This record gives sequence, structure tokens and C-alpha cells, in this order.
Amino acid sequence: MILLLPAITFASEADLVIPEEIRSQSILYWGFLITFAGFMFGLYQFMRVKKIRAHKSMLDVAQVIFETAKIYLIQQGKFLVILFIFIGAAVAFYFGWLSDANFGLKGVLIILGWTVVGILGSYSVAWFGIRMNTLANSRMAFASLERKPIKLLNIPLNAGMSIGVVLISLELIMMLIILLFVPGEYAGASFIGFAIGESLAASALRIAGGIFTKIADIGSDLMKVIFKIGEDDPRNPGTIADCVGDNAGDSVGPTADGFETYGVTGVALISFILLAITQPVLNAFSLSNPEAYQTLLNALNVNGANFEAVVFALQVKMLVWIFVMRILMIITSIVSFWINGAFTKAKYQHADDLDFEKPLTSLVWITSILSIIVTFIASYFIIGDMPNKMWIVLSVIISAGTLGAALIPEFTKIFTSPKSTHVREIVEASKKGGASLNILSGLVSGNFSAFWKGLVFCVLMFIAYYASTYGLADYMIYPSIFAFGLVAFGMLGMGPVTIAVDSYGPVTDNAQSIYELSLIEENKESVSEEIERDFGFKPDFEKSKYYLEANDGAGNTFKATAKPVLIGTAVVGATTMIFSLVLVIKHTLGIEPEQILNLLNPYSILGFLLGGAVIYWFTGASIQAVTTGAARATEYIRENINLDPNAEKKADVNKSKAVVRICTLYAQKGMWNIFIAIFSFALAFAFLAAPAGFVDGLSETDMLSRAAPVSLFISYLISIAFFGLFQAIFMANAGGSWDNAKKVVEVDMQEKGTPLHEAAIVGDTVGDPYKDTSSVALNPIIKFTTLFGLLAMEIALAVQFRDIAPYIGAGFLVIALVFVYRSFYKMRINQ
Repeated sequence: MILLLPAITFASEADLVIPEEIRSQSILYWGFLITFAGFMFGLYQFMRVKKIRAHKSMLDVAQVIFETAKIYLIQQGKFLVILFIFIGAAVAFYFGWLSDANFGLKGVLIILGWTVVGILGSYSVAWFGIRMNTLANSRMAFASLERKPIKLLNIPLNAGMSIGVVLISLELIMMLIILLFVPGEYAGASFIGFAIGESLAASALRIAGGIFTKIADIGSDLMKVIFKIGEDDPRNPGTIADCVGDNAGDSVGPTADGFETYGVTGVALISFILLAITQPVLNAFSLSNPEAYQTLLNALNVNGANFEAVVFALQVKMLVWIFVMRILMIITSIVSFWINGAFTKAKYQHADDLDFEKPLTSLVWITSILSIIVTFIASYFIIGDMPNKMWIVLSVIISAGTLGAALIPEFTKIFTSPKSTHVREIVEASKKGGASLNILSGLVSGNFSAFWKGLVFCVLMFIAYYASTYGLADYMIYPSIFAFGLVAFGMLGMGPVTIAVDSYGPVTDNAQSIYELSLIEENKESVSEEIERDFGFKPDFEKSKYYLEANDGAGNTFKATAKPVLIGTAVVGATTMIFSLVLVIKHTLGIEPEQILNLLNPYSILGFLLGGAVIYWFTGASIQAVTTGAARATEYIRENINLDPNAEKKADVNKSKAVVRICTLYAQKGMWNIFIAIFSFALAFAFLAAPAGFVDGLSETDMLSRAAPVSLFISYLISIAFFGLFQAIFMANAGGSWDNAKKVVEVDMQEKGTPLHEAAIVGDTVGDPYKDTSSVALNPIIKFTTLFGLLAMEIALAVQFRDIAPYIGAGFLVIALVFVYRSFYKMRINQ
């Protein structure tokens, strides 16, 4: 029936208008109360960790780490100001001049203002993450001496929940303000500006943080092989830099990335609801099934004769449902945290040893199950009166994603857990063939993981597609695309917990280093007396190291589990955002998208090739920055490390700061080259895909011929998403398996300083940029490219611009290639 209707007029995101009726939905205002309660919970967890007492030597080291990380973050803030100038110019150019909507100066300033708010949001949660983790690391290091392993579980988990809940609460407050208080004609574009801003900040912080942390990590690790010194030896100037890097890469990056992920996915779904629920679709519904349509009218409480009112009412109902689902994630995560805490306390309170992975695993599953139950209950009360049992259909789709957020970590552990067969295989390979077979076996693990994860994503998306066939087409066009977006939404339904288990890792990693840097073992007898007197327990130094190393293995595993969840939402969310661009093409050019967006169009193939090429360049460029920076750091450390047995075994802060400066320099150089290239590629390929010469009055053949290049950019975005998905999963899990293979050698086999240990260290240094630089940065890169690409393509399609766009696109391509050249030839070790 729908296919027989006249062509539908679609809006671009510049024309997205939030229905004014949304402001009368009192349930949304309760969201402010719940998010405020979330902030209070986060603050409570923050103070709870801060009040834990610890030895002064450990607190002092943690403070040095925080102060150094703070300097790094301030420097990154200055870079973000420069990057905003580029993005702000493009946003202002489109919305202020090319857009059909008449925004005027006021509208452009509002949109730019929300772009800045998006940047500040990602930046502020990154700052909060560093402060929280640098408070928790020293407390955990000291708690390890008490021989109560449950404390070593609770401290980093409490810190992680604080970060996760504050992050989601801040995100929701900002989006609720746009939804409820920004004038409707500006709100849609403000959402886009907000998403672009947070994506820009997350991309920059992820790239730079990933490069920084692995320069420091590799520089520090190689000293174990070169000088045969222990883990986190205070004499190694790279140790403090490594601790700073744990926060720059594993705290700043993930928190900013998480903030952006939840925002961009939400914006994608909001855009879809406003674009896909249209009058022709509802008109077709009224003709095909009058009884069901009347049920819908009753549910919406509107007059069926006014189709515009029906559209607005249905959009409002769906927006309310989406936002209630987002708000409930805060409640379900906190309740699950309490339930898991009570269970863990009952089981492990008096245990002398525990498997740190088990309580984290149970937390993920409890949250997933509770979130699914709440999804069905809330959907019943909010949209249960809609025909076709939409509350069941939409709950099933979201639940597929929520279940995936629990299943994906289980599949990740198969390849990265210290107890997994793949990790044990890497250890065995290292015994037989040293570093060479260690690396090969890790590559096998990463490749196998990409295969199985790909199947998991395929199954989840098929479930969503199949569920969408049960009546969702009566409400909107392209219902399967909406279903895919809801899968990503469901994956994020347990957001605070996902962030919490991800933030667990940098705390456990730092705790080991702080223990060594504090030199608390240098005077065991006097320190033992001091601790017994001031803290009321007798320290166990030997067991302490075992706890810290075992817990670090769990931290490595759960850092790895969060990565595929975030990268998966990036890809699925990008698919939903690309839909908006497809509608823009249809609206602007007046042709059916499938006439040019197909594999028979050679531009489609070219776009797929270009997207894959950019992903592989990005991988190489980010690792090159790490390689060169690590070479410089290693050179400096070798020349300045003091291993005189008579010298004081204490960290030299000035030498450590010099290593931090090297890390910062190459992180910023690498980020600058990469970001300008990514930015320029998006503009270049969008402009080169412009339909030059496309005007009204052409024959159908000429119209399709001139519009054919548009497919290049759509294919480019799709290729970026799917090449990026598999590249990121492969690299993240290969790196995680190498990292935990080293942990098995160190903790389970107690073979530090042996040739086997050296082989494991070499594999770990290969895996470091794999898992913590390239793979993790692909997530925000995919989303930024899609979001900014959406804007770039609208510029290219504008009537005033399309004829000159290819020439300007060629210029941006030259700029991109210059920075691709610089990313290697100006970043070489012997430059």
C-alpha cells in the first residue's frame, strides 16, 4: 500500500522540529529528579572512596600521578579549542547559509552553543574520571596489605559506578534540556550540534590518550627486558609516566567515549523518530487496518481527521518512551549494583582468596536481566495501548541489545581471560617458540574473536529485524533501521555498569605501580608497626602483591569486554545515522535512494574501497605515533635510568616528567595528523560525491547519471563502520590475550625474569597499541565520521554549492593526503 503513495517529502536534520506537545509530558520532568539522584549517588560513591584511609607514601604517589595527568588534560583542552574552530566553521557555514531552514544568527549561535556544551560534557566527565581513579588507586594499593580481597574488589568497582552513573546522568540532563526547553525549531539541529561536539572531544581524547598511554607503557615494559628490573621499579623514569598513561588512555578516553556513545545513539534515534513517522505512512495504516488505526487514535487521544496532529502525537509518544527507557537505566544499574554487592558480601566477606572476575560477571548479568524485565514493564505502561502489541515488539528488540551487552563480554573472555584456552595457548606457544610464536598465537586469538563476535552481532541484528516485521512498518518507514538503532540502545541499557567494569581496569593497573613506587616494603618492620598502630591491622606484604596482580588480570579482562560493546553500538548507531542521510538525498534530489545506492553503481564499490583504505591507514598511523614515541621514550630512559645499587631506590620526579613530555608531544603530533586527515577525508569524499550539474528538468536517465556519485560517500560511511568494527574487535582481543598471557606467566607461573617472561613482555608490547590505541579510537572515529559526514554531505548537496563542491573536495583530498604522508614520514623514528 505504501509503495502506491506519492513520493514522500523528507526533512534533513536541519529541519528536524521537536513537537511542542513534548513539553506537556510531565513524566519527562521527573527525569531531572532521577538524574539528580544519580548525581547524588555518584557523589556518595566518590566520597565513600575518598574517605578510605591509606598510607601517606601511597597517597603522595597518587597525587603526583593526578597532578601530572591534570597538566596533560589541560593541554588537551587547548587542542580542543583549536579543533572546535574547524568544526564550528563547518557548522556555521551550513546552518547559517546553505540550510533551507531559516535559522538566522540566533539559531546558529544556539547550535554552536550546544556544540560547545557537547565538547565540555565529554571533557568534564574525562576530568571526573581521572580524579576518581587517582583517588581509588592508592586506596586499593593500601587495602591489599590487609588481606581482605573483597576490599580490592569494592574500591575500584565503587569508583567505576561513580563514574558511570555521573556520566549517564550528565548526558541525560543535557538532552532533556534540549528536548524540553530549547525552542522546537532549533531543538533538532541543537541535538546534532551537541552530538558533533561530544564526538569531536571523544575522538581527540581517545586518539591522544591511546597514543600517550602506550608510549609510556612500552617504554616502561621494555626496561624489564633490557635491564632485567622488576615491574614498576621506582628507578625506571617510565613508571610514573605509565601510571599517568593508564589514566590518560584508560580513564580519559573511555569516559569521554562513553559519554559520546550514549549521546550519539540517542540523537540517532530521536532523528529517526522525527524523520520516519510521516503522514503518508499513517494514512496507509488507516486504509489497510481501520480498526487497529482507531485503537492507535484512542491511545494517542487525537482526532484522526488531522493527520498532522496524529504524526506529532505519535512522535511525542515514542520520544517519551525512548527517554523513559534511558532514565530507567540509571535506576536498574544502581539497584543491580546493590544486589550484586549484597551477594558478593555474603559470599566473599571472609574469603582469603577470590576470583575477581566472578563478581564482575555476576554484576553484568544481574544488570542485564533486571534491565530486560524493567524494559517490558515500562513499555507496557507507556506504549501498551498501541495496536500490534508494539510494547512487546519494541521490548524484544531492545532486549536483544541488552542481552548482547552481557553475551559480548562472555565471548570476549573466551579470548582474553587468564583462564581462557586461547590465552593458555599463547603461553604454551611462548614456551616452545619464544616471542615469535607468542605473537602469532595472539594474532590467531584476535582473528578468531572477530569471527565469533561478528556472528553474535549478526544474530542480534537479525532478531531485531525479524521482530520489526511484526507491525512496526505501520508506524514508520524503514522499520528495520529503527530496530537496528534500538539494538545499540539496548546495549547501552546497562550503561553505568558497562562504564564501571571498564573503569575497573585503570585503577587495578595503577594500584600495582603505586605499591612499588611508594617504597613501602623498604622498611617493612617500621612500616608494619606504623600500620598496626595507625590502621589496626598487620600488613601481609607477600599476599598483597599476589592480590594486586590477580586483580589486574581481571581488570585487563573487563577492560577488554567493554570495548566491543562500545564499538558495536558505534556501528549500529552509525547505520541509523546514515539513514538520515539517505532521506536527505531523497528529499534534496527527488529520486528513490535505491536507484543509485546499489552495487551496480561503480561509485558504491569505490566508496567501499576508500572506507577500508582509511581504516587501515588510521590503524597504521596511530601505531606509528606509538612506535616513534616509545622509541624516543626508551632512548631517554636508557640514558637516564640509575641502577647503581648504592643509589636511593626512589622515583626521580623530574626524569619522570621528561618522559611524560615525550609522551605528550607524540600523542599530540599523532592526534593532530590523524584528526586533520579524518576531518579532510570526510569533506573531500562528501564534496567529490556531490551531484554536480543536477538541476530540475533533466531526463530520468540524466538525473540518475549525475546523482550516481552520491553513492560513493554513503558506501564510504558504511565501509568505515564495518571495516572499523572487525578491525577494532580483532585488535582489542588480540591485545587483551597478549596482556593476560603475560599475567599468567607472572601470577600463576611465578616466572618473572625468565626467558618465558621476556617473550610474554614482547607480545604484550605488540598488543598494547593494538588494544589501547587503535582499536578503542575506532569507536569515536566511526561516529565522528558519520555525524560530521552527514553535515558535509548536506553541504555538498546544497543547490548553491553542488557545482563547485567537487573542486573544493579535490582540495580537501590533497590536504588529507598531506597529513597521511605526515603521519608516517614526519613521525619516523629516525626523522
